[in-house]
Amino acid sequence: MNDEKRPYRKNMTAHGLIFLGEEELQIAVKNLSITGLFAEFNPKASSYTPQQLLLIIKESPIIDIYLAEMHMMGTAEIVRTDLVDDHIELALEFRDITHNIDNKIFKPKAYRKNMTAPGQIIFNDIKYQFFTKNVSVDGLMISLKEHIDIMAGTVTIFDFHRLKLRGEIQVAWIEHLNDGSTLMGLYYINMKKDSITSIPRFVAPT
Repeated sequence: MNDEKRPYRKNMTAHGLIFLGEEELQIAVKNLSITGLFAEFNPKASSYTPQQLLLIIKESPIIDIYLAEMHMMGTAEIVRTDLVDDHIELALEFRDITHNIDNKIFKPKAYRKNMTAPGQIIFNDIKYQFFTKNVSVDGLMISLKEHIDIMAGTVTIFDFHRLKLRGEIQVAWIEHLNDGSTLMGLYYINMKKDSITSIPRFVAPT
């Protein structure tokens, strides 16, 4: 490949988090381009051995990433790994990244993972099918094809098989779209965050 065609990479020193093997691990970013980044982390911060981490990466190379200093979060693919001395080096290509330079808007209570999967929710004794837009350890954003009139604060029950979640949930906000569908933000009730797997917290510092 001609180096002139490679995206410009900016050398830098920054930190971020990745979600690997159900663990949040801090990475040191060495350089960044519009398509990806090069970083490293110390495997001693993980409960896994370096060899186990490399195997996890090989089996599931798409990971969640959170770069608070650069106001970026989303998913990336690990395309190359190297074990160098006591660190693991990672070359990542961005897959689904959100950028936002407004720090106040960017800081959510918890990382929201884009995910489209079906579930069920009950309003007024009627069961509705929904599809998630994004998922966090605090709740869900969902889309329903029906126009549903309910109040924010309504408590109901739901079933989301993808993450094996079911129980009580509260409507945080509701929006009716021009095509007749409904968007909702939902918060879990009486649900331990530790029981929610496959979704990192990536909570921004206050």
